Amino acid sequence: MHGDSCVLTIGLVVPARNPDFPRSVLPLITGNPTGNHTRNHTSNLTSKFTSSVHSLDSDYVRDQLVARTTTVNSKRTQPDGNYVLYWMQSTQRLHENWALRAAVRAADKVNKPLLIHQGVDPTYPHASDRHTQHILLAARETARLAQEYGWHYQFVLRRRRDDDRRVVDRLAANAYLVVTDRFPTAGVDARTWRLGERVSCQLLAVESSCVVPSGLLTKAEWAARTIRPKLAKLRDVSLEPVEERTARTALSRDVQQTIDHAREVEALPLLDLDDAAIAKAVATCEIDHDVTPVAQFTPGAPAAAQRLQTFVHERLGEYNARRNEAADDYTSHLSPDLHYGHVSAAEVVRAALNSDAGEENVTAFVDQVTTWRELSYNWCLFTPRFDQLDALPDWIQRTMAAHQHDERPETYTLQQLEAAETGDALWNASQRQLVQRGVIHNYARMLWGKQIVRWAPTYEDARAWMFHLNDKYALDGRDPNSVGGIMWCLGLWDRSWGNKPIWGGLRPMLTSRAGKKFDVGRYVRAWGEETLR
Repeated sequence: MHGDSCVLTIGLVVPARNPDFPRSVLPLITGNPTGNHTRNHTSNLTSKFTSSVHSLDSDYVRDQLVARTTTVNSKRTQPDGNYVLYWMQSTQRLHENWALRAAVRAADKVNKPLLIHQGVDPTYPHASDRHTQHILLAARETARLAQEYGWHYQFVLRRRRDDDRRVVDRLAANAYLVVTDRFPTAGVDARTWRLGERVSCQLLAVESSCVVPSGLLTKAEWAARTIRPKLAKLRDVSLEPVEERTARTALSRDVQQTIDHAREVEALPLLDLDDAAIAKAVATCEIDHDVTPVAQFTPGAPAAAQRLQTFVHERLGEYNARRNEAADDYTSHLSPDLHYGHVSAAEVVRAALNSDAGEENVTAFVDQVTTWRELSYNWCLFTPRFDQLDALPDWIQRTMAAHQHDERPETYTLQQLEAAETGDALWNASQRQLVQRGVIHNYARMLWGKQIVRWAPTYEDARAWMFHLNDKYALDGRDPNSVGGIMWCLGLWDRSWGNKPIWGGLRPMLTSRAGKKFDVGRYVRAWGEETLR
């Protein structure tokens, strides 16, 4: 999600997904290679969905990959390539990673080793200490797991904007095949398609964000009610567990030398860096140092797994009754982990369904993780200019045109909003929570966005300001789910709610009525003015 530049608020049109996977690609990831397994690190995935774990070589995995994979370019594989390259972008984990599974299968098919490459540079939108340090701390955990289980993983930190930006190109030049993540926001797809034009080998993008493979849906869905039954039919089979293992062919010393030569720059020695050293490295980057890390949120796959277990055992049992209580916050706290790919949606849903938290709580939570998350991903995947006003349905265009000149009795500048300097105590508390913790409670976040629609001089200002504030500060910013939430504030997936000043037909939500949903006073006291000091 972090690379050479595609501002989120500029919509992106990429070649359409091809659900009918090209025949030339199928043998690469669907073959049934023979040989001895290397070390297996499948988790203890006992579940109600299957009595056994699917082999990585199984037809089940093949079918999942066919539905999740997009061919980025029309180029052929390079038989003389030294390895299969997995370019880790948005799925920053070594487990339940369909792109990594595809890369392992391809490597085994042709008896080549696998190289996992990850990097970060200072040109991603709203590049800051908050996001960069989060990525580096999580990458250190990935490096530890890679060493433990025998993956060959490397991380390159590009510190300055004029530093070498073609590391992936050089690695791809020596690769048999390149596999990467499919992710429609945060510039990931934009970078992927640009790389596909430059490299001389085949490039595949594989989606690991959704429970149900995104390729099984062929168009943008209109609303939660249209996508929910489609996902429900496919959910349980998509949750069946799969073995996790490394590629069978080890990386030789000669191939390692080829990789080091192609990389040209030193890989970051993550395993040798403590927290202070990582912070020092981040301080040398050409990024925004005013947006500071969130010390209260530990990033990485192990911490995400612990957050999931804590939520399932301590809060899920009261989720449905208390999820809107912003002062207590009975939500999962997993949104940043899902965004960075430190936890998979499948393992989250599986854990909830296997819990004893009660059907009402489990159903409500699973609907959030599947229906609403995957509706957002679907929107971003199939909608050109998914984050722009002109992507919204016609009825919204008409109501905005009719009310664009309505007088706003109360307006603020972006600078006032960013500093939480409005006359609304609840809104200010939400903004302070965002600035300090990188999150806003789910229900308060809806109110936060709707108030910006009321206060911004124009609807376009409201859209742009919501994206600016969210993507700059939120740990889950630049995510399809964030896009969906912001566009929902502007009417997406909703119906007309009458015809009121400023709102037109948009659903009105006022902070003055929030007391019916949660204890506003306690929430405001928790995020009072002193939290910004």
